[in-house]
Amino acid sequence: MTAERRRTTSKVPSKPRAEELTLTIERIDDDGMGLANHAGKPVVVFDALPGEKVVARVVHTGRHRILASTLRVLQASRDRIAKTSCPHYRACQSCALLSWKYTAQLECKSKRVADALAAYPSLLEVPLGEVWAAPETLGYRASAKLVVARKRGKAQVGMYRRGSHDVVDIADCPLHHPLINRVAAVVREELDRRNISAYDVNHRRGLLRYLLIRVSPTYDKAMVTFVTSERNYSEVTHLAKWLQRKVPEVISVHQNVNASSGNVIIGRETLKVLGTPDLIDQVGDVRLRLGPTSFLQVHHVQAARIYRLVRDWCNLRAGESALDLYCGVGGISLHLAPKAHQVLGIETVAEAVRHAQANAKMNGFTNCKFVAGDVEALLEEDLPLSGTLGAVVVNPPRSGCAPQVLTAIAEMQPRTLVYVSCHPGSLAHDLALLVDKGFHVDQVQPVDMFPQTPHIENVARLTFTGSHKPAGLSEASNKAKKP
Repeated sequence: MTAERRRTTSKVPSKPRAEELTLTIERIDDDGMGLANHAGKPVVVFDALPGEKVVARVVHTGRHRILASTLRVLQASRDRIAKTSCPHYRACQSCALLSWKYTAQLECKSKRVADALAAYPSLLEVPLGEVWAAPETLGYRASAKLVVARKRGKAQVGMYRRGSHDVVDIADCPLHHPLINRVAAVVREELDRRNISAYDVNHRRGLLRYLLIRVSPTYDKAMVTFVTSERNYSEVTHLAKWLQRKVPEVISVHQNVNASSGNVIIGRETLKVLGTPDLIDQVGDVRLRLGPTSFLQVHHVQAARIYRLVRDWCNLRAGESALDLYCGVGGISLHLAPKAHQVLGIETVAEAVRHAQANAKMNGFTNCKFVAGDVEALLEEDLPLSGTLGAVVVNPPRSGCAPQVLTAIAEMQPRTLVYVSCHPGSLAHDLALLVDKGFHVDQVQPVDMFPQTPHIENVARLTFTGSHKPAGLSEASNKAKKP
């Protein structure tokens, strides 16, 4: 046998087999991952329920913890379902609770909120309502941000695998509204047909980066935004026309230009390509005009329940006005408007404020005013709102409110404060600060906005118990000024 023949028939070294561990799951973390212990080091395990005994494959061994994924379940929890509703579940790992029975998911989320409150002595006696279950646990997501990539020449439209930049192609996500899945399928097909380039994060080249899809479940219409690395009229316009022919429900197509090299999804420049500039939707009792980058809760039914709860808990009286901080496109403000003397909404995103103003006009409310700017800074100024301050509503980002914002609210002494939160930890932290500033927490109501995931929305009602003197808004805002 020749040397060349020997080289071609010699064995290629095989890839080392990943380590497998037999683990007992003690509890889950805030991301819905199972937690276990191996040789004194914590192990974070995907698809593992509390109390289960599993064999898990090690994905990564770090200095302080081990990441792993369940291979086999040796002793299953009674809360595990026999088969998940998604073929991409193990690859994508975005829906960490998909293998749980829904009743168990609700119990888990309730405990997470209770534990967050229990971390603060002043919140131990706060009444915690039973989690409001979602009537739709699949197909509920009305918006999606999908990554575009190529693997071995094939277009991929999906999600980043947890903790990586590896894109998992998702043909039919069970959490997405069906219209989102239809749009994604058509875009994927056309990307392959025309061989349109996808952005490569490693080499920092390629055109199409993300596909943003927003759906109005009420009217069964969609808005699509192609996020590109540069302006490109030809390819994006062709995609838009092809998409509208294949999916007539798409009534609005935009291009967003994101030339950055980081992980930010949306760039600063957005251009209308075809169709209407906005998407009209309805949530609860109001119609909403939404733009390509507008924020709106993904589960419309649960969002409507929250808006109505906020309105009921504010319980505005004759002559009372409301202050809505982090108001977005005005969904909560417009639910307060029918009973309010006046509503003032403050939002940092200027585009959201423009839409909020348009939404007030579209719904026929003349007693709403919206201001763009930093919430903390604006609370130091005279607020342009008349009447007596009856209620303040806050709906901050996941990190919660800045301490200065909470101080300013307390100095205004509103009769009622309603706090809408998407993170139990930051909510509990802020509630404890508000208690120290003279508020009493009357109740916390969890709302399951995100079935199949560990996330949980909460609405808290607080009453000011200090030496409350009903004051006009100008007087109240002056009190909030720093000395």
